[in-house]
Amino acid sequence: MSASTDELKQLIIRLAAQNAIKHGGKADQVSVIGKLVAERPDLRPKVKDLLPLIREVCDYVSGLSPEEQKALAGGEKEKKEEASGLPPLVGATPGNVVTRFAPNPNSVLHLGSSRAAILSHEYARMYRGKFILRFEDTDPRLKRSDLKYYSYIKEDLRWLGITWDEEYFQSQRLEIYYDYVERAIKLGAVYITECKRDQFKEYVMSSRPCPDRELPVEEQLRRWEKMLDGTYKEGEAVVRVKTDLNHPNPAVRDWPALRIIDTNRYSHPIVGNKYRVWPLYNWASAIDDHLMGITHIIRGQEHYVNMIRQKYLYAAFGWKYPYAIHYGRLMIQDKPLSKSEIERGIKMGLYTGYDDVRLATLQALRRRGVLPEAIKQLIISMGINTNDAIISMENLLALNRKLIDPIANRYFAVLEPSVRLSLKNVEVPLTVKLYKHPNRRDELRLITLKSPCVLIERSDYETNVGKEIRLMGLGNFIVSGETAQFVDNDLARAKGMPHIHWLPCETRSRIEVIDDTGNVIRGFVEEGIENEVGRVVQLERRFFCRIEAIEDGLVKAVYTSK
Repeated sequence: MSASTDELKQLIIRLAAQNAIKHGGKADQVSVIGKLVAERPDLRPKVKDLLPLIREVCDYVSGLSPEEQKALAGGEKEKKEEASGLPPLVGATPGNVVTRFAPNPNSVLHLGSSRAAILSHEYARMYRGKFILRFEDTDPRLKRSDLKYYSYIKEDLRWLGITWDEEYFQSQRLEIYYDYVERAIKLGAVYITECKRDQFKEYVMSSRPCPDRELPVEEQLRRWEKMLDGTYKEGEAVVRVKTDLNHPNPAVRDWPALRIIDTNRYSHPIVGNKYRVWPLYNWASAIDDHLMGITHIIRGQEHYVNMIRQKYLYAAFGWKYPYAIHYGRLMIQDKPLSKSEIERGIKMGLYTGYDDVRLATLQALRRRGVLPEAIKQLIISMGINTNDAIISMENLLALNRKLIDPIANRYFAVLEPSVRLSLKNVEVPLTVKLYKHPNRRDELRLITLKSPCVLIERSDYETNVGKEIRLMGLGNFIVSGETAQFVDNDLARAKGMPHIHWLPCETRSRIEVIDDTGNVIRGFVEEGIENEVGRVVQLERRFFCRIEAIEDGLVKAVYTSK
């Protein structure tokens, strides 16, 4: 083996090992190819020749132990490459970073919510730390959890290549939160108020204390027992954290920590109606971040006020607050990212489901053939910035196109409306040899012309009547009326001509492509594409699409990008 070949093999081994670590020990060949051509663009034309070596390496690496894979991945160098483009994490030291992703399982993940997951995971792996998945499911009434969303979220994370070291459900930790209420009462850090919401709001807005605030500890503990035993009903008592009543932001003043929910009416999907006192976000999140040893919280700027609230609780318990990094809001042009807006659109029938191509949910992007590596590259390129960002889907699709172009096979599809052209001076039957990919010259696809007749798209016909064109792989023709007269097969002369894709008139394979507006594009398609189910292909001269299924001979696909 030459020095250059050995160097290339070592590069593929390193990339395969890095990929295996992120995907539960199994190296994904497609992802490794994408990484390879991204790191070595000069290898793009040679991908086909390298496929046997890549397969061999991926199989070899997948059979190794996690420790052996980590050794091949390059150690600290690999970690830095994984988080390429991310700034150093303040207060971070290798081996001592713990991050978390804490979704509410009341909807699916979208491009915006994936930002916290990707950044938190990347930093944890960058510093050889721990990454925790924690389901924040403690609102059975307003943000109701559903078992399907727990599964959807984990499926989306695995698709992104995100693995977690620990997994928690806050709905199963209520006894822990109760214990800390009693501790906080005895410290004088919280109190239980019977004040109605409107009445309490008047106190807060005028920076006056609620009369219940200074009741003795014994009375607070009695009230706490009445919350737990059912004496108080929903809305009759709330646990509040004592803060600065003169804080400039009224939302910080004596924030609510726990309340009563009638779970006979609002049953929880995991614990049913076992509990009636439920923590609000700031109580459960603050307690868990401490107990789980979270060192760095990476989340949206909208949580900045929550950090201020939680610091009062941390101060009362004598805890050190984690490093909190907040980024600005991410918006996608013409795509809803609001959970409520997506849910409402589905209920109203505006969208067919969470994988509707008009959405930016991870389910929709996966269906369209967007690779997880493209999403990761986009999020990392944005970094952590407190400014709000509006991006176009084209930003993501451009990154994705660079990854799929080296691996997507090519096929002809003549989309409706089409025109039939009779060929003159062409002997049939005739078998035309075309490349599945221009950079893989030994992998051919064959189209057999049984009669001197081809289909082309009407737009190609109307713009080329009376002109000389090249029917790709077939030859040069002059279009006249409904006929095309063969001229020659001179490629040199063809350089200045329109190159037109085509299909034999006897083609029976049909295709339906759902475009990015939800409309359906129909036409005929080259045989052989039925072997591409689950993969992205390029319909030559048109667009990339992901082949979704074959139903009764009909090829069903979803538009990816130009």
